[in-house]
Amino acid sequence: MSLKRIENKVLSGKRLTPEDALTLFKSDDIFTLGRMASHAAREKNRNKVYFIRNHHINPSNICVNRCKFCAFSRSKGDKGAYELSIREIIKKLRAQSTEHRNQTKRTSSKKTGKHSLLVTRYASLPYTEVHIVGGLHPDRPFDFYLELLTAIKKKYPDIHIKAFTAVEIDYFSKISGLSISDTLRALKKAGLDSLPGGGAEIFNERVRNRICPEKIEGSKWLKIMEKAHSLGIRSNATMLYGHLETYKHRIEHMLKLRELQDVTGGFQAFIPLAFHPKNTNIKDAQYTSGIDDLKTIAVSRLFLDNFPHIKAYWIMLGEKIAQLALLFGADDLDGTIVEEKITHSAGALSGSAMTKSELIHLIKKAGRTPVERDSYYNPLHRYGS
Repeated sequence: MSLKRIENKVLSGKRLTPEDALTLFKSDDIFTLGRMASHAAREKNRNKVYFIRNHHINPSNICVNRCKFCAFSRSKGDKGAYELSIREIIKKLRAQSTEHRNQTKRTSSKKTGKHSLLVTRYASLPYTEVHIVGGLHPDRPFDFYLELLTAIKKKYPDIHIKAFTAVEIDYFSKISGLSISDTLRALKKAGLDSLPGGGAEIFNERVRNRICPEKIEGSKWLKIMEKAHSLGIRSNATMLYGHLETYKHRIEHMLKLRELQDVTGGFQAFIPLAFHPKNTNIKDAQYTSGIDDLKTIAVSRLFLDNFPHIKAYWIMLGEKIAQLALLFGADDLDGTIVEEKITHSAGALSGSAMTKSELIHLIKKAGRTPVERDSYYNPLHRYGS
């Protein structure tokens, strides 16, 4: 099929087929692909590109699994293994809050518009969201995670807690003896607001068994997300690409996500994650190319027509490719991050944090309008073009 026929489908709002997506992946016409994806992104979000003030925390890298693509996990007693206590996690959050309060005392701003209450709610905080994922710890009971959520909410009731991948949810179910539904209900009651999209990796069973044989099946990941959505817990979805998978495997992965989204509508953003090979056990693996990164973002935007947002995760893409991705269908740069360990364990070439002003500058230089958001994509502040 020619790109022109696919472009006509895009312009008329028709859903692309897996065959269309494969044609797009195989095409060398990166400019036409970018133009189509940019059109699709503007149809959904106009000229806006979102970011959030968030803080990533990885409570422990001690994990019972040994995924071949992972450079983060350790066994207890290994060099580099660590585990943060609840007190240490709260201390990390408190340190950032103290620094932010000292800064805000020296500045003032007027809160206007229909989102003024939402803006005021978050004004005294250095971030609006804490993102928590970590290893499957062999010794910590389920109550540890419930107490962690409760402690954060008690100290910072207005912070949105996005925590625990579907893989972690499955593990919590096993160690607690609770069903997946009851596990999610208990976490939600303790303070969980939404789920990240990690752990999806690639759904193809053959490839999944080669890169992460101990991890839950792709079908189980999807079932957990479906259950979370039914309980009113929104989530993101990811796809790890650039390792042993093919274009067809990527499309198969996205098709399953699109089909579930048709049913639940609970996914907020899709995040293609570029594989990083350093310190992993994927033989002869290489970093993804910039062209492949941009293609994957663009095809994601065009194929996942029922996903509101496509995220260019700058930690994995690097700041400049992430900026380019804004011209290839992405409308979200994630956020300030503050402290990222997982990707940097695998050789991420990006920094581990970015300031709000740096994110705004990056978006403006791409010709887009920066919009600071909360975790549900409600705008907190729109910055001039």
